[in-house]
Amino acid sequence: MINLAHVAGEHAVLLFAVSLVLAMVVVLSVWGLVHRYGVPREDGGPSRKVLLVVHLAVSFGVIVGAGALFAAIADEIGVGETLGRVDQAFADGIASAVPIDVIRTFALITHLGDAWLLGIWCVLGAAILTVRRKYALAIGFVLAIVGNGLLNNTFKHVFERVRPVHDESIATASGWSFPSGHSSGSLVTYGIIAYVLVRVLPEGWRLPTVIAATVIAFTTASSRVFLRVHFASDVLAGFALGTVWLVACILSIELTRRYWPSRGQA
Repeated sequence: MINLAHVAGEHAVLLFAVSLVLAMVVVLSVWGLVHRYGVPREDGGPSRKVLLVVHLAVSFGVIVGAGALFAAIADEIGVGETLGRVDQAFADGIASAVPIDVIRTFALITHLGDAWLLGIWCVLGAAILTVRRKYALAIGFVLAIVGNGLLNNTFKHVFERVRPVHDESIATASGWSFPSGHSSGSLVTYGIIAYVLVRVLPEGWRLPTVIAATVIAFTTASSRVFLRVHFASDVLAGFALGTVWLVACILSIELTRRYWPSRGQA
C-alpha cells in the first residue's frame, strides 16, 4: 500500500484530472436528480410534504455519510497508523515526480482558499443580500462561512496534527494540519455562493455556476496536497467536514424559506 501511494503521488496530476472529471459527473447527476425529483412542479408530482421528507432523508444521509468519513479518517491519523505512512508516501511521490511549474501553478491557485479572500466574499455577499433586503439569506450566508471557519479551527486544536515538510520557498503555512481549512473553507464558501446565485440567476446560468464553484473548490483543495502543506487525508477530511456543514446550512435555509415563508423571506 505504501509503494502504491508513492506511485500515485508520482502520477498526481493525472489522478487530479480523473478525480475532477468524476466530481463533475457526480455534480451533474445530482443536478439532474434535483431538477427531476426535488423541485415542486405545477403540473403535479410529489406534494410539498413528500418533498420535505425526501429533502430531510437525503440531507441526513449526506451528513451522516460525510461525518462517518471524517470520523474514520480522524481515527487513523495517529502516530504509527498506516494512513500516516500512506500520506507521507503520496507526498514523497509528488515531490519526486511532479514538475515544478505545475507546483508553482497550484501555488497561485491555492490563494482562492485563503482566509482573507473567503472573508471578503463573506462580507461582500452579506452586504449585497442585505441591500436587497434578503435578510434571512444574508444571515444564513454569513453563518455558513464563519461557522465553518470556527468549526475547522476547533478540530485543528483537537487533533493537533503537524503539517508535512514542504518547500517553503514556494508555499508556507502555519498552524495545525488536520483538517484542511482551505478545503472545507473553499467548499463551503464557493458552495454557498453558488447556492445564492442559483436562487437569483436565470435558468441558463445556474448549472455553469455550480460547475464553476465545484472546479474552484476542488482545485483549491487539491493545491494543498500538491504544495505539500497538507496531507491528502487532511484535504479529504476537510471536504467531509465542509460537506456536513454546507448541507446543514443549505437545508436550514431551505426549510425556513419553503415551509416558514413568513420568517424566511429571502
